[in-house]
Amino acid sequence: MLKTLRNAWRVADIRSKLLITLALLMVYRAGVFIPVPGINRTALEQLMSGGMLFGFLDVISGGAFKDFSIFALGVVPYINSSIVMSLLTIAIPALEELQKEGEEGRKKIAEYTRYGTIVFCLIQAVSISLYLRNNGALIDNSWTQIFIIILTLTAGTTFVMWLGEKITEYGLGNGTSLIIFAGILARIPSMGMQVGILLKGGTVNIVQVILFAAFALLVIAGVVAMDLAERRIPVQYAQRRVGMKTYGGQSTHIPINVNSAGVIAIIFAMSVMQFPMIITQMTLDPTNKLYILFNSGWLSAKKPLYPIIYVILIVFFTWFYTSVTFKPDEVAKNLQKSGGFVPGFRPGKPTEEYLARILNRMTIIGGLFASIVATMPIILAQYSDFGQLQFGGTAILIVVGVALEMKKQLQAQLVMRHYEGFLK
Repeated sequence: MLKTLRNAWRVADIRSKLLITLALLMVYRAGVFIPVPGINRTALEQLMSGGMLFGFLDVISGGAFKDFSIFALGVVPYINSSIVMSLLTIAIPALEELQKEGEEGRKKIAEYTRYGTIVFCLIQAVSISLYLRNNGALIDNSWTQIFIIILTLTAGTTFVMWLGEKITEYGLGNGTSLIIFAGILARIPSMGMQVGILLKGGTVNIVQVILFAAFALLVIAGVVAMDLAERRIPVQYAQRRVGMKTYGGQSTHIPINVNSAGVIAIIFAMSVMQFPMIITQMTLDPTNKLYILFNSGWLSAKKPLYPIIYVILIVFFTWFYTSVTFKPDEVAKNLQKSGGFVPGFRPGKPTEEYLARILNRMTIIGGLFASIVATMPIILAQYSDFGQLQFGGTAILIVVGVALEMKKQLQAQLVMRHYEGFLK
């Protein structure tokens, strides 16, 4: 990784993209420290220290939610909108046709996703504002103050969404993933301080800390291995003669990554699991049946059913995302048109069924591994003293996945520059 960065830094074009990415991420991190006006900070700290209430939002926003800055909602509304738009693209034929129209169709879907982001942002901003007012965290309980908070949070999320798109367009990597990546890395010093406080207070001992660090290193090694693992399906191209020359006949392969969904599936699953809990806590009375169901009942994070549903959602979104990005029917058609075939399977439908079967197996393996990484800290938090670090496994999965993806993009950029230099 360091060697790739060093080589990339020597190329002026790639160095420019890296600097643009760092500059835009610095703008995002600067906005994390700009507070929303009209908030009673003392009451807010008491509200945020109540447990797991806003843990997910705080992890995704890089600590912005705990301090209730203008970027408090981060990219969560954009993620929710992306989930809904992806599902609608499968369910609505018009959107599916729009997606197949190429670049113009994708731009149109991206525009719809932005509109959906504003809608989700308004819903969450209204819910948060009412929750803060009902719990005495606002200096002024007037509707004018609530409107200012809603406007500030919506504008902040819109700006973060714009930053992510600019990083994707002019920088390196996926902008949304890099924003989450930067937020998680920024939390590492505070997590270290939390461990130090637990150690100093006698809540944990040095042996537990060492075991926790060893477990984290083991998880990192496992995530790296699974992200790099792939199933290579052999492909053979038929020979053909044109005059005195023979063309084709070469062998290649189709790589299918074990964890092809990367961090997308885990983020989608987290959003779905946390959204009902957050909305009910912000809008309903604690005596309401729905409130009890999602916060202290069977669907709460402290009950055994929560990790089970979490695992099912991660596997589902892994399968869903992989099915959208890798379509066996299109791959089989393209192989048939180009004269290629998978040894042992006839071109066309048999090849498509074989690819779909392999893809489903890889999806289950990758989804189950991501589920283990994501749910293990939640389970350990219920039976250990590291409850404040319950999102550590998911954070590791996101950080490692984004770092490996960034490395792949840097290597691809370097290879492209080498080919351009050769051609010149």
